[in-house]
Amino acid sequence: MKKPSQNSSPDFDHDNPDNWRGIFYFNRKDPRVIVPKLNPTMGWTLNFGNIYSYVLIGLLILIIVGFSYFLK
Repeated sequence: MKKPSQNSSPDFDHDNPDNWRGIFYFNRKDPRVIVPKLNPTMGWTLNFGNIYSYVLIGLLILIIVGFSYFLK
């Protein structure tokens, strides 16, 4: 029986240009919320095909608005 290697995680067509809308990654079949950019040295981006990305953005906005409201 073959052992899975450390790099054997499914890629969900990460390199497919149809999943990229400019700098934004959109793939509903990919369960990851945060994915590496096409050029991994450029950092990470959100998977806008995953609903939790929008939840994360909403939470960040609420935190920023909350801090700015309470720090006045």
